[in-house]
Amino acid sequence: MKRPEMTDQLRDETITWDIVIIGGGATGLGIAMDAAIRGYTTLLLEQSDFAKGTSSRSTKLIHGGVRYLAQGKVKLVLEALKERGLLLQNAAHVVKKQAFVIPAYSWWQALYYLAGLKLYDVLAGKWSLGASKFINRKQALKALPTVNHKALKGGILYYDSQFDDTRLAINLAQTAVENGACVINYMRVTDLLKDEAGKINGVAVQDLETGSKYTPKAKAVINATGVFVDDILRMEQHEAHPLVQPSQGVHLVLDQKFLPGSNALLVPKTDDGRVLFAVPWHRHLLVGTTDTLRERAELEPRALEQEIDFILGNAGRYLHQKPQREDVLSVFAGLRPLAAHQGNEQSTKDISRNYKIIVSPAGLVTVTGGKWTIFRKMAEDTIDRAIKTHHLPLMPCQTAHYAIHGNTPGAEPGCHLSIYGTDAKAIKQLMQRQPSLAERLHPSFPHYKAEIVWAVRSEMARTIEDVLARRLRLLFLDARAAMNVAPEVARILALELGRSPEWELQQARAFIQLAEGYLAPAN
Repeated sequence: MKRPEMTDQLRDETITWDIVIIGGGATGLGIAMDAAIRGYTTLLLEQSDFAKGTSSRSTKLIHGGVRYLAQGKVKLVLEALKERGLLLQNAAHVVKKQAFVIPAYSWWQALYYLAGLKLYDVLAGKWSLGASKFINRKQALKALPTVNHKALKGGILYYDSQFDDTRLAINLAQTAVENGACVINYMRVTDLLKDEAGKINGVAVQDLETGSKYTPKAKAVINATGVFVDDILRMEQHEAHPLVQPSQGVHLVLDQKFLPGSNALLVPKTDDGRVLFAVPWHRHLLVGTTDTLRERAELEPRALEQEIDFILGNAGRYLHQKPQREDVLSVFAGLRPLAAHQGNEQSTKDISRNYKIIVSPAGLVTVTGGKWTIFRKMAEDTIDRAIKTHHLPLMPCQTAHYAIHGNTPGAEPGCHLSIYGTDAKAIKQLMQRQPSLAERLHPSFPHYKAEIVWAVRSEMARTIEDVLARRLRLLFLDARAAMNVAPEVARILALELGRSPEWELQQARAFIQLAEGYLAPAN
């Protein structure tokens, strides 16, 4: 997957693409994969890096949505449970089964949660990952060694799935390209083009690296830009009513000493009614999340002071060692594209998380809402709508049982390269051919310098941020460690991309400024 090859395709003005997708997050990449596998000529354009926004800032869970049961959203849960099962089959290298424990501090709590999770098991049917069960106090303390033990009666053990969101996003892009799609990052769509009848028949786009401009033609244009869908809609209708209300979710990353072991902690109801997760992730502990309505969408949202305090305060109630601000290794925020409310402001937990697909009078297909777990189904429904709207040749969806790039059922125990799946072999070969690339990037992390080279040559990484935020995840795990290795990453990038010493210096400075925003400020 190489950017110069992709831009060469974009320059070919003789092509009329069957489908042009705006947006390179989970939804857009899923749509590109689906369309390409069906056989449609497919172009995806992303204004930043793939999964730069919401799609890299999730709780890293592929789940059925336990809390939606209490809201009566059985159809949503059923759909998500099936998609969870399919992902475990189709992307086994990056999605894995994860055990959760809900601590119970009263017998009523234990009965209530067990009843709900038993229903969850029933709904999962053949996609079940294992039966939920009550565990006694001794078993609960063994499963969650550092949980607050005062008045603890026991816990409910159940199973869901965990993944690395950006790693899966890159694999979706690779799968789309392997099936003939053209996917390009750092390409900003600046306008929607129309024919004489006023129907959209292409887009105007600018390459943010070179400044070059293109006007690819399309039979169908799909707006899959997440929290930015309204920006694209207003290119067609300046007074379009907003579809999206951004809701901010914040996560803190801590040393895993705060909850050692392989089990995750789930608190079903915090002060604001949200779920609190404490999940082991890449040898660290990911804790979150918040749900704060925001007025506008941003590419780089920042955690609010009260959000950091909220997570630390709630986590401190359930962990024996209460985390403090100085314990936070990284803090990141993401914006969920919830359906915009009408009239009086609503709580975020009352705003729909169902996805919706709409078609504008000019033929723009827009998809919004949803979540990572159901990206495949969202893509299938979006392409089906585009086929119907634009009278494309009917070709059935094939993604339900299609192996995503890298898929491998067996992972090498203890090797972090296993998350690359089938690509791990190629990275090891890089290190064998060039021993200097077998050096560790940072003494406290397992990443090799070869992974930077691989990210540039095969995964379209263009900046330090691309590498450390979304290919290796170091910025999300430990912002200070990421800042420390930024100059070395810049050096390797400059060699691979043929950049100047001035570019190398500018990259390092820009990244360090960005990374400072991932530090939890002291009170």
